[in-house]
Order: sequence, then structure tokens, then C-alpha cells
Amino acid sequence: MKRFARCVAVAAAVVLAAAVQVSRPAEAAAKKTFKVGYNVYVGFMPLNFMQSSGIMKTWSDKYGVDVQLVLINDYVAGVNQFMAGDLDAVALTNMDQLVMPAAGGVDSSLFLITDYSNGNDAIVSKTAKSVKELEGKDLHLLQFSVSHYLLNRALVLNGMKLSSVKTTNISDAEIAAAFVTQPAMEHAVAWKPMVPDMVRGAKGSGVIFDSSQIPGEIMDVVIAKTQTLKDSPEFAKALVGAWYETLGKMKAGGAEAAPLETAMAAALGTDAAGLKSQIDTTHFFLTAQEAADFLTAPKTKDIWDYVRTFCFEQGLYGQGADSVDSIGIQHPDGSVMGSAKNVKVRIDPSFTKLAAEGKL
Repeated sequence: MKRFARCVAVAAAVVLAAAVQVSRPAEAAAKKTFKVGYNVYVGFMPLNFMQSSGIMKTWSDKYGVDVQLVLINDYVAGVNQFMAGDLDAVALTNMDQLVMPAAGGVDSSLFLITDYSNGNDAIVSKTAKSVKELEGKDLHLLQFSVSHYLLNRALVLNGMKLSSVKTTNISDAEIAAAFVTQPAMEHAVAWKPMVPDMVRGAKGSGVIFDSSQIPGEIMDVVIAKTQTLKDSPEFAKALVGAWYETLGKMKAGGAEAAPLETAMAAALGTDAAGLKSQIDTTHFFLTAQEAADFLTAPKTKDIWDYVRTFCFEQGLYGQGADSVDSIGIQHPDGSVMGSAKNVKVRIDPSFTKLAAEGKL
């Protein structure tokens, strides 16, 4: 009898525990955490405000997740952390999605486009007044970066080839000071905030080509592993929803935008004028509809073709790649540019479309 009574008691306790468990609110369950890495760049600074203002938390709570936006001081290290699985998503350029995760065998999806460079990246020269005058000259730049891509596109648009010039590698941390202090360094390719310092600091220098002449080609995006989005779409919904709430403040301007602008300037280490200078040459997609239209436009396919061709020609696909088609890029219409058997880049506007339709 005692043994039977003990079994009944245990059974009753289990039933009671189950009832308590069922009655607990959903919030009591542990939320799944997602980490998104980004670095200091004007196009990514709204992420900083989303975290500090609580906007990200509000959207995270709505979808029952915990999205943490993490500032990574070293850009390349951040992308490597994403590839290794230490970050669930990362902010980077479209070109770097192709030559780092994709070339490294990681299947990733672009699910948010933040902006494109619209003058932030530029060729600066102390002596040349046009791109054609760069024939046979040496240009300093961060090799195999978007600066290298910008130079290539400038040359192509002027009927020249990359082989028409010489390039010397230099880090982004050194380029501005070197350009100003070294008379022999006459031509360089860089981006803001270095470019204005270079033009001001080196007498007679000026911008002879910038990214506003190739609109949309240098994109800033947020990517996640494709499987992550399949398994946890609520993560992307929370991030995209928070992003467009924040961009709504920027679009509104005035008093509504003031806290965002103050936070962005502080994060960039500049003042209001410096921030305006950077925003003026950055094309933010201020509405989800504009972003969705861009991602699905036929012209955007052409951009990806320019980018992949440059990357392959520079050997950025890796030693095993024998063709520009070695890596597949899947577009929103389902078509694949390159290998359908090795799709590693996917453009996924579905979450942005939900935002545009007011369904987040």
C-alpha cells in the first residue's frame, strides 16, 4: 500500500507540474538569442541606435527572440566570426558576401539592404583631373576591397582596363595620413571619412571619380546563413521591423530624427556637419518598398554580374574556381546566375516585402 500510495503521489506531482508548465506565459520560456555583427560605418550606424534606444528589444519581444546587435571593431574579423558560426548575421558589402562567405563555402542569404555608396568611395588625385590621366600611374588602395572594384569600374567606363594602371596595397588605417604626408603618393582610392581629410590635407588634390557614378553597385547589406532564416524567420522579421522603424525616423527628419542623428554622429566620432557629409553621399533605402524594388530590379542583376566578374578575374573565388560561374547567385525571381549546383549567395527580399506591406 505504501508503495502504491507513493506512485500515486508521484503521478499527481507530475500532472500538477505539467499543468503549471502549460499555464506559464510564453515569455517565461527561454528566448533564442541571435547575434548580429556590424562595424563603424555610416550605413550601419542605425543598428547602433536600434540597440541603445530599445527599438530592437521591442521588436525582439514581439517575435519572442533576443536579437543582440554587436559592434565589431575589425570588419574582416567580424565576417570570419559569422562564417565560423559565432555570429548569426553580419553587416557587410555585397562584394564581400561573394568573396568571403560564398567563396568559403557558406550558403548565405541577403535579407536586408541598408544602403548603397553614393559618393562615399572615391578616387583622389593630386595631379590627374580625369580617370584617363591615370594611364600607367600607381594608385594606392586597399587591394581586393570595394576600392579596388571602384577603380576597375572607373577604368572600364573610360575605355580602359585594370592593367592600364599599377596598384599598391595600403591599409585603410594608413592611407589618409600617407596621402597627405608623402608627396610621391599622387593617386589613391579610399572612402569617407578618409577622403575629405585627404582632399583637405594635400594641396591641389581632388576627387576625379566616385561611387555616385556607379549608383547601386557598392551595396551595404545584412546577411545570415540561409538555414538560419529557414529555421528562425522570426529573427529576420524582428531585425527588419526594427530597421524600418528606425529609418522612419531618419525619413521624418526634424525633432523625430534628432536622437538618431546624435547617436550616429557620436558612434562615428564626428559632429552634425560631419554626419551630414556622410549621409549626403549614402543612399539609404528609407522605405521598405524602395528597398524591395531595388532588390528585384533587372538592373540589380547586372550589378551582381559586374561584381562577380571582377571578383573572379582578381582570383577572389579561390584556387579551385575555374570559371566566373563557379559560384551560384540566386535572384529573387528564382533564376540562378552561375552554378545552380553551387548556390552560395541568395537575394531574399521576402522580409523587406512584408515590411512594405505592413505585415511585420
